[in-house]
Amino acid sequence: MSDSILKIESISQLHELLGCGKPEHPLITVLDPQQLQVPAQMHNVRVVSNFYAVWLKTTDCGIEYGRNHYDFEEGALVFTAPQQVVSVSGEVAEDEAGWMLFFHPDLIRSTGLGEKIDQYTFFSYEIHEALHLSDAEKATITQCIYNIKDEYEQRIDDHSQSVIVSNIELLLNYCRRYYARQFNTRTTANKDLLTRFERVLKDYFDSGQLIKKGIPTVQNLAGEVHLSADYLSDLLKKETGRSAKDHINDFVVEKAKYLLLNSQDTISGIAYELGFNYPHYFSRLFKAKTGQTPQEFRSLN
Repeated sequence: MSDSILKIESISQLHELLGCGKPEHPLITVLDPQQLQVPAQMHNVRVVSNFYAVWLKTTDCGIEYGRNHYDFEEGALVFTAPQQVVSVSGEVAEDEAGWMLFFHPDLIRSTGLGEKIDQYTFFSYEIHEALHLSDAEKATITQCIYNIKDEYEQRIDDHSQSVIVSNIELLLNYCRRYYARQFNTRTTANKDLLTRFERVLKDYFDSGQLIKKGIPTVQNLAGEVHLSADYLSDLLKKETGRSAKDHINDFVVEKAKYLLLNSQDTISGIAYELGFNYPHYFSRLFKAKTGQTPQEFRSLN
């Protein structure tokens, strides 16, 4: 894999590179993998695009995301956000019957979807955290794609953007529902991941890394269990009702309670021991979680 990076800034540039002709709409396109002519300049090259992308693959293939290679199972849906690095290894399969939706951030800018696009956290999931669809789910999602394509292929008028964006939002809402189903059907695996996460969190605290590195970030802990930060947080919310950040903060507060009751250290000293650079941040978190300041907790217990 080459270290060179190909940047794709517009839908027109994407069409030109893939030999798809002039796009029907400047900010959105749906591509049929069977009709793509992937040029040599895109082989073994990392690609960074300025689009949101949703891909449905119906045959096995290899995908590289960042520096990692993943086998991409049949019937899986993958999401990428602008500026993520992706490359596809191998030629498009002759029997590939999926589709690829690309839309530019400008399409949804100043719309309701644009304001809440970050709530669709699966755009930040790793590729190995893909959404695996049932046949019925695949049909529903694909119908949304047909509706989007039918709309942008018509003559653009004053209502085109709102209709297209509404259909994209509908598609994403279905995907959010199906991810919830996927979390539900993987309860045993999820509980194993929860156990691993809690062990990693405990090891971090017990090994004295708080003083050296400060409070761990969700990103760091997610990396230890080989998940993206957003996928881990969504999984924890589904299993426990609390985000990854909540788990970390709760762990900090429990450690703080122990130190407040079992040591003579000052509040500031405990704050530094728990990885806080500024004691008032510690006091604010402690009160938010317990309803008491650290001093009040110590005095009343």
